[in-house]
Amino acid sequence: MSTTYPNGFPYVRTFFAWAIALLLFFPLLWLGLTAFKTEMQAIAVPPQLFFTPTLSSFVEVQVRSDYLLYAKNSLITSVVSTVLGLLIAAPAAYSMAFFRTRRTRDILMWMLSTKMMPAVGALVPVYVMAQTTGMLDSLTALIIVFTLSNLPIMVWMLYSAFKEVPNDILEAVRLDGATVWDEFRHVILPLTMGGIASTGLLCLVLAWNEAFWSLNLTSANAGTLAALIASYSSPEGLFWAKLSAASLLAIAPIIVFGWFSQKQLVQGLTFGAVK
Repeated sequence: MSTTYPNGFPYVRTFFAWAIALLLFFPLLWLGLTAFKTEMQAIAVPPQLFFTPTLSSFVEVQVRSDYLLYAKNSLITSVVSTVLGLLIAAPAAYSMAFFRTRRTRDILMWMLSTKMMPAVGALVPVYVMAQTTGMLDSLTALIIVFTLSNLPIMVWMLYSAFKEVPNDILEAVRLDGATVWDEFRHVILPLTMGGIASTGLLCLVLAWNEAFWSLNLTSANAGTLAALIASYSSPEGLFWAKLSAASLLAIAPIIVFGWFSQKQLVQGLTFGAVK
């Protein structure tokens, strides 16, 4: 049965799609404009849409805060925590997908339920452990916390990806005498590379954007870009131009990265949605 739409329906749909897209994009647009203003221009009333751009805020961010140090810390913690998480999550998801027990579903639900707990609820014990072990303001502490924070999501996404592999293929490989490692390396890994890549990309973005633990476990040495942005909030007020410049520098790399890997990210977000 065919559905007939009014003649103007495609135009209305396109209009609303563009309107919603512009509404979502407007904060980023305003952030970009403010980053190229002076402090006086940034707080002007009414707001100035036409002005002479300046790079003074970007220069001051680098001189005052050493942007490259914070960017390096964000890159290290995000990449290492993602790789480490995949190394732990892949075997766990493999065993749950292909060697199920009556408790497998309960374990998966329990793992997912840990993401429902507010991070502040675990702040005190995590802080005390980091202080006791001498890992406060260290990249090691952030890597461990980021890995454990993203691990439930990694296991769930990889579990969904592995479940898509037909059992007939695995049975044929096992009859040929393949070991568990051979089965994973030569069959599972090639067939689920898209799912593994999507999982890694999504968790990389989550680790890059993590602010709560960065602000509470680090200060000068291991601070990430989230800590850099927070440093431009002071008791005297907000330095809007410098805050916008720091924010733009912090989100620019991950926006570019997300733009080129958007297909894999969307695939990762929709794993298990259609059966």
